[in-house]
Amino acid sequence: MNISSAIMYIAPERLEEACEALVRLPGVEIHARNPEGKLVVTLEDDDTNSAADKYVALHGVPGVVSVAMVYQYSDDESVDTEEVEA
Repeated sequence: MNISSAIMYIAPERLEEACEALVRLPGVEIHARNPEGKLVVTLEDDDTNSAADKYVALHGVPGVVSVAMVYQYSDDESVDTEEVEA
């Protein structure tokens, strides 16, 4: 599992178009935005490589000026854990 967040800046005149494109990307969610074109988004994916591909895809959305990753968490869900009784 890979979860990350980013701050994006979108050209204000393309904000609506960009937001519509972003919500169509699997695993991408918009959490905040303002009229000046700043967005806070999260990206969730099962694989670190495909998460990196999503960041590349963010740069290709019409109107995107910049994307800056702010936070990233990765966990290998395939690791077996053992419960211990107290």
